[in-house]
Amino acid sequence: MKGMILAAGKGTRVRPITQSIPKPMIPILGKPVMESMIELFAQHNISKIVINTSHLAEVIEGYFGDGHHFDVQLSYSYEGEMRDGQYVSKALGSAGGMKKIQEFSGFFDETFVVVCGDAWVDLDLTEAVRQHKKNGGIATIITKQVMLDEVEKYGVVVTNNIGQVTSFQEKPAKEEALSTQINAGIYIFEPAIFDYIPRGMEYDIGSDLFPTLVEQHVPFYAVDMNFQWLDVGNITDIWGVTRDILDGKVPGYRVPGTQIKAGVWLGINTVVDLEKCHVQPPVVIGSGCKIEDGATITGPALIGANCVIDAQSSVQESLIFDYIHVHAGTHVNGQTIFGNYCIGHDGNTNNDLSWSHLRTHPIHNRVTDMLKGM
Repeated sequence: MKGMILAAGKGTRVRPITQSIPKPMIPILGKPVMESMIELFAQHNISKIVINTSHLAEVIEGYFGDGHHFDVQLSYSYEGEMRDGQYVSKALGSAGGMKKIQEFSGFFDETFVVVCGDAWVDLDLTEAVRQHKKNGGIATIITKQVMLDEVEKYGVVVTNNIGQVTSFQEKPAKEEALSTQINAGIYIFEPAIFDYIPRGMEYDIGSDLFPTLVEQHVPFYAVDMNFQWLDVGNITDIWGVTRDILDGKVPGYRVPGTQIKAGVWLGINTVVDLEKCHVQPPVVIGSGCKIEDGATITGPALIGANCVIDAQSSVQESLIFDYIHVHAGTHVNGQTIFGNYCIGHDGNTNNDLSWSHLRTHPIHNRVTDMLKGM
């Protein structure tokens, strides 16, 4: 079976992180979130996958290559145009991206699955496809039940008594929500779907294609399933997802490293003496780190690869990405540190943070040093 991963968006709600990496490459406990989707496809024998790209496409293609390391075959459909001798990103929308691939090669010649590249799920895709075929429609949207207080964050799906989609609500107030069944960004289509997608224009699955199917009374179903779902929809979700995993709320997500004591995981080639540091779980410390004696790490906390935490410094309930040096006397509390950015758990960037020099690193090309007094 064939699949597609949507990865062409600019990720504006996840800025400033997406100024340097595309949204599907945001790491969750060190692994790009899109990698889990490729692994999920492979587990369910979806081995031929096209990824549409646009914003920072080279980062995605450089990491995943042709897919052989994941036991799949990957191809990429770049959405952009040539201007003054340079390629410029120009996303076509999720449905428009599908149409471009189909017009190019006729790739989608059987039932196929389309997923967003910015989420982790443990969905039984094989069962989802079985139910799609049982219903006999040309399109199926996989939905999930959420608490009424959460509907404001999602697109709500409304169905009749046989599961056919009758309408949508985009992030309704809970008082106005017609259901608690939400769009999880996982779709199953038949090739006939392309009869309803115009060519040569930007066209979205959720806001354009699906309303068209409802309006024209095309056989279009929602299949509600019970599964875990971690969505990196905005900047605050990065910490929220990390915290939930570390707190044990996502039992299906594998924590990296070796658990050396209850709630403490270490990567390889890391220097830390737990007898001389203050480490309160849950804490994950990546590979190649140096945690000096006298440092304090209070969980939930994640220290990325190749970080240095000096003595007399502390990291509390924070997410530290790779190659960060926390200087002695610095206290990081309730922050996500990524490159040159310090982002509070409320999503606000700390523009008052002072930084020292950026210096070349043989692997990463730079290390960001945090000064005292943050």
